[in-house]
Amino acid sequence: MQLTYFSCFTNQTSIILFRQSLTFLINKAMFKKIFSSTVDIPTLRLSGVIGQAGFMRSGLSSSNLDKLITKLFSDKKAPAVALIINSPGGSPTQSSLIAKKILELANRKKKKIYAFVEDVAASGGYWLACIADEIYIDENSIVGSIGVISPGFGFVNLIKKAGIERRMYTSGKSKSFLDPFQKEKPQDIKRLKIIQEQIHENFISYVKSRRGSKLDKKKLNDIFSGMFWVGQNAIDLGLADGIGTIDQIIEKKFGKKAKCKIIDQKKSFLQRKLSTSLLDTDSILQKIEEKAYWSRYGL
Repeated sequence: MQLTYFSCFTNQTSIILFRQSLTFLINKAMFKKIFSSTVDIPTLRLSGVIGQAGFMRSGLSSSNLDKLITKLFSDKKAPAVALIINSPGGSPTQSSLIAKKILELANRKKKKIYAFVEDVAASGGYWLACIADEIYIDENSIVGSIGVISPGFGFVNLIKKAGIERRMYTSGKSKSFLDPFQKEKPQDIKRLKIIQEQIHENFISYVKSRRGSKLDKKKLNDIFSGMFWVGQNAIDLGLADGIGTIDQIIEKKFGKKAKCKIIDQKKSFLQRKLSTSLLDTDSILQKIEEKAYWSRYGL
């Protein structure tokens, strides 16, 4: 009888202590939440060539950024979000899809977007920068290159010297459009120029919709010529809003307690090992292509 009473007493005491501990932890969490003055600004880094890349590697694309973009806007209390951009461009389609995804969530969540350019935001990279309501750069950042380029190679003489005969059978007169193993055809080049002009017009319309009132109206032909500018010159043309680092601008906008909260995605052990150890033909070609993108801007 005494043992049963003691057991009941012990159980009741444990329950009371548990409730008190739980109440203390809840109050502590609420106190910290209410009185903490730290302001987190979710920040997403967009760095690299835009578009799909090689085996077990990928550039910036809508599909591989989807979860990160969603996570970027998951903090309901964040007054804004930030983008750190360092890209020489790439796929216009992927640039557009990424921009649409971010702008859609920004409008839905009513968040302001700030972009911070590192080395370069050119071509598709500038497309991404224009997502932001305000763009900030370094004195040496390269900005602009609003145009369309379609690089390629011709191997006609190479296979001829190697004694290789090219055989190809098609149904449809344009299926061999711009085949690198055949001589260039005037009609193919003409068709390519039409496609480029359509994409260029889409690019121009997008930039005007995002930066229209800020662009130097007297220099629009230069701005949309495919040329790029550095630092203050880009600001003077209306391509950027000012010079400053992400820490400087965030502190200025939201106070000294504001800080960037980087949104990233951890790679699995297998992804890390394969991305550094595999050396296939696709990876080599990818590296050459990436280097070509960066080298246009001296990087």
